[in-house]
Amino acid sequence: MSKAALQPGETPIDTWAIFYTPSEGKKFNGKLTVTNKRLIYRTLYDAAYNPASYHVAFDKEDKDIVFSINKADIARVDTQKSFFAKKVMITLSDGSKHEFNYGVMSVDKLVDAINSYGYQF
Repeated sequence: MSKAALQPGETPIDTWAIFYTPSEGKKFNGKLTVTNKRLIYRTLYDAAYNPASYHVAFDKEDKDIVFSINKADIARVDTQKSFFAKKVMITLSDGSKHEFNYGVMSVDKLVDAINSYGYQF
């Protein structure tokens, strides 16, 4: 997988290998890059996936699925922590819910990255 294409003035904060469940409910395994402006999730192309969200694009060069969430669209960030699953749940202003599951690993740095650069949800 190649690096996510950044927009002008966009700076990457960090990247995590993490599981993602978009509002449509299908689970993906890929890499999440959090920047000062967006959350960019890149996963391998799945021909069976038919997205119903404007947050999804297909990278024709790498044949990957790329989910992109603008930080300005985030209405709420919640965490759910148990021994075996640490999750970040994001609710967007359109009401859609997106879940990032980091397994037994801490999600604190991920939440800090999402909340960075003046965004506090």
